Amino acid sequence: MTFRTLDDAPDLAGRTALVRVEFNVPMEDGQVTDDTRLRAAVPTIQRLRDAGARVALLAHFDRPKGKRVPEMSLEPLLDDLSRLIGAPVRFAKDCVGDEAKAVLADLDPGGVALLENVRFHPGEEKNDPDFARQLAALGDLYVNDAFSAAHRAHASTEGLARLLPAYAGESMRRELEALDRALGNPEKPVLGVVGGAKVSTKLDLLKNLVARLDRLAIGGGMANTFLFAQGVDIGGSLAERDMADTARDIMEAARRAGCELLLPVDVVVAKEVKPGAEAGVRALDRIAADDLILDAGPETVARLKRAMDLSKTLIWNGPLGVFEVPPFDKATVEAARHAAELAKAGKLIAVAGGGDTVAALNHAGVADDMTFVSTAGGAFLEWMEGKALPGVEVLKA
Repeated sequence: MTFRTLDDAPDLAGRTALVRVEFNVPMEDGQVTDDTRLRAAVPTIQRLRDAGARVALLAHFDRPKGKRVPEMSLEPLLDDLSRLIGAPVRFAKDCVGDEAKAVLADLDPGGVALLENVRFHPGEEKNDPDFARQLAALGDLYVNDAFSAAHRAHASTEGLARLLPAYAGESMRRELEALDRALGNPEKPVLGVVGGAKVSTKLDLLKNLVARLDRLAIGGGMANTFLFAQGVDIGGSLAERDMADTARDIMEAARRAGCELLLPVDVVVAKEVKPGAEAGVRALDRIAADDLILDAGPETVARLKRAMDLSKTLIWNGPLGVFEVPPFDKATVEAARHAAELAKAGKLIAVAGGGDTVAALNHAGVADDMTFVSTAGGAFLEWMEGKALPGVEVLKA
């Protein structure tokens, strides 16, 4: 896949760049509690500033549903953003119209302005052409640096890109290149790890992956559904028993495609889900009626580690067990640390993403050691499902 980046942009000096960023950050009492997404935007902002462009930042926060909700204003981000880029950031109390035009007209080359929440306007989520034209009237070019919003066809992610010369920002570029290495044009063999509670929420993902991967390990609650579909007595464990036929269909699709499915061969069980609960390892034919399967067993983890050793590329979404409740985090932590060691040694391209996945890798202390960790959530999942992302499609060269 090829897409336009800032390398393809003509002379930027004196031009105004409308930059779609992801600033939907966690807040508490009006303060940013995690500035990861703000920091991710800095390389693009700085590159544009260094080139002499005026930078107008477009973003959403929360879900105001087309109404002006003061508690969802972007203004509280100004101090943190100014600190991160080392320069003052102006604020416009609207993202279109005279207010926005006046703030941008007052910017010197290299200046930065944050425009108010685009979702205060109903035209944003409707991808209204008129609203997109109002946005486009503010700038000379468009830069999308918000992969996490690229799966939505909104005015500031898709409509605007059709009205101005459009490019991927630095954060977007890194994300697209990493995902292309993981699924688009990966080094083979490719191993996937998919965990989580329910098969039903990841049907499209599983169907796409079994057709494209060499091996696919399934963990978490969804593995229980597959075990049940194979006739294993899973006791009182979480499972979607009504999805057994679907699980068998996926297993058959994997067989036809030559994708080896790695399901648990042993499990960790307990009678209740609570920290420090008494846990035991069970073979699949030794699960009691009141047992709850809460993690993958040691032989399952050992087999997964061997599969990593045999692979060139790993793509990971979802934990292997109830990692939030020790001791049921052991399989996820051990597997994640092994993947990170291989990635650091240059033996494995390890790409991971999805909310629970990021939390699990942080819990294991290895998020910084993976080749790439996406915080994009829904966009990352839709990419793994093989779906076209509107905000990416419009950037294709």
